[in-house]
Amino acid sequence: MSLQQQLDAFRAEWAAKAPAGRAELYQEKIDELHRSGILEGSLKSGDKCPEFTLPDAQGKRVSSVKLLENGPLVVTFYRGGWCPYCNLQLRAYQAVLDEINALGAALVAISPATPDHALTTAEKGALKFSVLSDQSNAVARSFGLVYTLPVELQQALSSIGKALPAMNGDDSWELPVPATFVIRRDGKIAFAHVDVDYRRRLEPKDVLSAVQALD
Repeated sequence: MSLQQQLDAFRAEWAAKAPAGRAELYQEKIDELHRSGILEGSLKSGDKCPEFTLPDAQGKRVSSVKLLENGPLVVTFYRGGWCPYCNLQLRAYQAVLDEINALGAALVAISPATPDHALTTAEKGALKFSVLSDQSNAVARSFGLVYTLPVELQQALSSIGKALPAMNGDDSWELPVPATFVIRRDGKIAFAHVDVDYRRRLEPKDVLSAVQALD
C-alpha cells in the first residue's frame, strides 16, 4: 500500500467518526490557506537552502552544514507527533531510510515540537533518523512555510486535547506547511514538494527518485 493510500484510508476512517461539520471545516481552512498564496513564498528548486542547527530528540545539536559535508540531505517538515498523517509519513520514510542512506544521503525531520515531544515521536515511530525541534518555527520560516492556525482550528484541536502551546512551548499556534526538500551537497535545493493539504505527502519512492537524480 502506498503512503497516499494509507493517508486516504485514515482520512476515511476519521471522517466516519468526526463530529458533524468537522470535515467540512478542515477542508474550508485548507482552501483558505491555499488562497493565501503561501506556496508562492516557499523555497523552490534552485534556491539556496538556509543553513540551520537544531537540537534532536536527545538534545544533540544537528547542523545542516555538517550533514551536507557528507552527502545530500533530505529535509522534511511535519506538523508534529500529534498529527496522524505526519506519523504515517515518518514511518513510511523510516521504511526506506536504508535506501536513502545507501545513496549517500541523510534524512532529517523538523517540527516545532519541543525536544521532549520530538523524542516521543521518534520513539513511537521507531525512527532512526534525526527528529529535530524547531521551536518558534525559525527554520521553517526561513523556508517560507509558516502560517498561523485559524481560531476555529485552534478550538477544534483544543477540544480533543491537542492544543499546540503545550506541545510546541509557545502560544503562537504557528505550524509549518508539510514539505520535503532534497538538498545538494552545495546547499542548493534540487527538489521541493510543498502542499498546503496536510493529508497529502510526498511518496517515499519519489524521495528516492529525487535523490537518485542528483548529479
